[in-house]
Amino acid sequence: MAQLIEEIKKRRTFAIISHPDAGKTTLTEKLLLYGGAIHLAGSIKSRKTQRHAVSDWMEIEKQRGISVTSSVLQFDYDGFRINILDTPGHQDFSEDTYRTLMAVDSAVMVIDAAKGIEAQTKKLFHVCKQRNIPIFTFVNKLDRYGKAPLDIMEEIENVLGIRAYPMNWPVGVDGQYKGVYDRRQKAVELFAADDTHGQKERVSEHYAMGDEAKTAMGEALYTALLDDIDLLDNAGEAWDMEKVAHGELTPMFFGSAMTNFGVQNFLEEYLRLAPAPQPHMSSDGVIKPDSDEFTAFVFKIQANMNPAHHDRLAFIRICSGKFERNMQTFHMQGNKAIKLSQPQQFLAQDRQIIEDAYPGDIVGLFDPGIFGIGDTLCSAQHKFKFADFPVFPPERFARVSAKDTMKRKQFIKGIEQLTQEGAVQLFVQPGSGTESYIVGTVGQLQFDVLDYRLKNEYNVEIEMVTQPFEVARWLTYPDDTPVTPESLRGAERGMFVYDIKKRPVLLVSNEWALGWIMNNNEKLELHAVPPDRHSI
Repeated sequence: MAQLIEEIKKRRTFAIISHPDAGKTTLTEKLLLYGGAIHLAGSIKSRKTQRHAVSDWMEIEKQRGISVTSSVLQFDYDGFRINILDTPGHQDFSEDTYRTLMAVDSAVMVIDAAKGIEAQTKKLFHVCKQRNIPIFTFVNKLDRYGKAPLDIMEEIENVLGIRAYPMNWPVGVDGQYKGVYDRRQKAVELFAADDTHGQKERVSEHYAMGDEAKTAMGEALYTALLDDIDLLDNAGEAWDMEKVAHGELTPMFFGSAMTNFGVQNFLEEYLRLAPAPQPHMSSDGVIKPDSDEFTAFVFKIQANMNPAHHDRLAFIRICSGKFERNMQTFHMQGNKAIKLSQPQQFLAQDRQIIEDAYPGDIVGLFDPGIFGIGDTLCSAQHKFKFADFPVFPPERFARVSAKDTMKRKQFIKGIEQLTQEGAVQLFVQPGSGTESYIVGTVGQLQFDVLDYRLKNEYNVEIEMVTQPFEVARWLTYPDDTPVTPESLRGAERGMFVYDIKKRPVLLVSNEWALGWIMNNNEKLELHAVPPDRHSI
């Protein structure tokens, strides 16, 4: 038990969230750089290097310079074991990001210093807020011209409704920053010239406030900094760790991930303040990390991390107890005992077999097709289920079929595996068999990724025909009478389909058509998501 508690204290598991292009993946790279996990950081859009970000392992991500899957990265720093979940920034992949946020204990919100709070940042922030998890803010791209630090603080408070406490403060003005002032240490960190374009750790000099700092900075900058400090100390938010723990106050850091400006300062303060693995809610109450019983849940499924083998991995978040290779556990949704062999941990696509892991750790398990997102692993003597994951109703639909009917087998395998990852939803029209499927997504980019991955990972080119529907509703009757196309009046006003669990669904073009169906089918119940799930 003592060892378990000690290991739990070392863990920090967090997601990095932001609007696309705020520098989220670049910051992830630099944290890995300081952790010694990589020795040369690859920038997403740098023209000075042809390297791609370590956390963007999928070929389409390297080509487009965006993240479309949640990467899982682990490294050690200063006695801590850090699990980073780098999430997709693009709004079409919100569902993957929302699920990822179920598996972390805190979040790091990256904000572009020039653009401030953007739409996707706001959306993801509110998910964190719903879970009351601590949120740490990194104001990025301070090496460029941007908004004044006080204006960004005010925007965070007005737009997001959370108070901000600056942990450090930029020294300089308008993109001409020389370093940062550390409020806790009451010292200035000034950066030396850097010609490595952020690929190596930034060299810096530290000065306590006083004559040395004034000489190094210049009197004008020193005086301006003193005025800023006085303003923050007297008119700014008071430090309250209790509010931080409940997501009501965000510790705020300034820096530039591209040039490593302020990154190490952020990392060390984050590790000091962020929570160790937290309890999780279940059907049997709160599950605490230091429980002797091993428990975990599946939050992500990824096919073809090794395209040569068409493998499938289920990512689990360990919630309590000690994980050991080849251990027996109970899979609640499968209702059977299973052996957890070949457990792996990751640095993007690089993986290694591990012998053990602890609460807070993310482990990849070989999945022969038995796991689903949200599944619970627990003891056969103490059965329960962790809280349901959020589900998004699809808003775009397309009929998808293989161009070459000789590749029907690969087509079925590919589309079913990619559906199980959760990026798209799959529907079958009665009578169509497996010649074609109806695919539902939240956004257009998911169709592009589906097309790309079927072609490159399964060697299948597809025909994709957009369908004129925007609304999907699952259909039930209170007495469990089956809903069929024949029994549904007005079914021809939309498209009657079944989901992968053979539950009836109606696709319609608008809310008016939905209203007609409701008014003309007595007792029919309509659900925005499968009736045994809940939506955001």
